[in-house]
Amino acid sequence: MLATVRKGVAIAVFVFAAFALPAFAQGGAVDFSMRAVDGDAVTSQSLRGEVVVLAFGASWLPLSRNQMEGVKKLADQYAGRGVAVYWVSTDSESAKSKNYASDDQLRELARKYKVTVLRDPDGAVSKKLGVDQLPSVVIIDKQGNISGVIGGMDPTANLATQLSARLDKIL
Repeated sequence: MLATVRKGVAIAVFVFAAFALPAFAQGGAVDFSMRAVDGDAVTSQSLRGEVVVLAFGASWLPLSRNQMEGVKKLADQYAGRGVAVYWVSTDSESAKSKNYASDDQLRELARKYKVTVLRDPDGAVSKKLGVDQLPSVVIIDKQGNISGVIGGMDPTANLATQLSARLDKIL
């Protein structure tokens, strides 16, 4: 993390960096299932044959708004090229939680940013895929293997630009 000072206010900038793949992900396809806020199930099996980008974030996290804009740009850039792009909410489904977001709230974000939103409220999928911070991005190749886990995010960076070279290599 880098800290800068602008107009007397310290601003933390998270560097967008690639992390090593989790040991379990090396040499084998990942298996997961999540629910889209529209009610459909999205599984690793249903996505085989496509490159998959899963951008993990939370509705309460300001950096996630930039991430959603990047997800939209990436989805537009790779439309029709065999790339499935999703924004994955780690918000709780329990109204008692301070990190709660209802499906209606997430559907509104999906409409506003024009992204497909999946839910991972207990963090089981993010943990399984090696995500250890938010926001993060996981790229899965056509065979279902993790190609990269990228954590942190520069709030001024263009997500689509940062990921396109990696996606072009595995397409």
